[in-house]
Amino acid sequence: MAVAGRLGEIKIPLEKTRFVSQRRLVWENFKRHKIAVIAAILFVIMTVACYAAPLIAPYEFDEINLSAIRQPPSPEHWMGTDDLGRDLFTRILYGGRISITIGIMAALIGTSLGAFMGALSGFYGGHVDNGLMRFTDIAYSIPTLPLLIVLSSFSNAAVPIIVLIIGFLSWMPTARVVRGSALSLKQKEFVESARMIGALDRTIIWKHIMPNIAGPIIVGTTLAVGSAIIIESSLSFLGLGVQPPTPTWGNMLMDAQSTMASKPWLTIFPGLAILFIVLEVNFIGDGLHDALDPTLRNR
Repeated sequence: MAVAGRLGEIKIPLEKTRFVSQRRLVWENFKRHKIAVIAAILFVIMTVACYAAPLIAPYEFDEINLSAIRQPPSPEHWMGTDDLGRDLFTRILYGGRISITIGIMAALIGTSLGAFMGALSGFYGGHVDNGLMRFTDIAYSIPTLPLLIVLSSFSNAAVPIIVLIIGFLSWMPTARVVRGSALSLKQKEFVESARMIGALDRTIIWKHIMPNIAGPIIVGTTLAVGSAIIIESSLSFLGLGVQPPTPTWGNMLMDAQSTMASKPWLTIFPGLAILFIVLEVNFIGDGLHDALDPTLRNR
């Protein structure tokens, strides 16, 4: 831009303004968390490998070879074989399909239920808030693992039932986080404006409050995946989860109890699979927390 006058031509540069969308801003901040990015890549690789097990696994997950019982890792069997001569690498891939599916689905159910309860409690307050939060406190006071054991023993350990059990017993932390955010947001000007134009309560909750607390919900969902995988593995290790011959990482550890010292590969590889997948989702959760937290974005 130039302004002409008796003092000559004055050039005034126009600074370019860059507008960045919210999603782009979150992605840019997430990329700064190098460990979270690496964890996300490894999580995707492990998940794709497990779900593509029928295509890449060298054997069938239930293929028995009595002439190759408990063999150590070798070129033919990368992670060795188990008590029935089944290829351990194949079974870890197939087992990951079950463990990861249970973890993701249970986390989605638990987080959705918790977000619903927390939003209602925080938005309406009063008796609704007191009633829902007292119910949450009661649910918190129930020991989760013993209750899971009891419920699993009556459910025949079917995958959908285990998903529902874990999901319905893991909603409480999300409910408390969402309640606190909803209590704060319902006092904001944009919520009052929506009330003044006659917006229904459900519209205010789902179109104005929930989008503004999506960050804590997403982070909570991510971290809940790791917790659900650990719970499923614990149940399977105790013999109350998914039953053999369907493999999961937990029941593979259960099968290897008697040979932990003499045949360590039967324990090490399923244990490492659980360790890596849980670490990955936890690192992803940390990265998302930093990326979605407005107080940390400019650090």
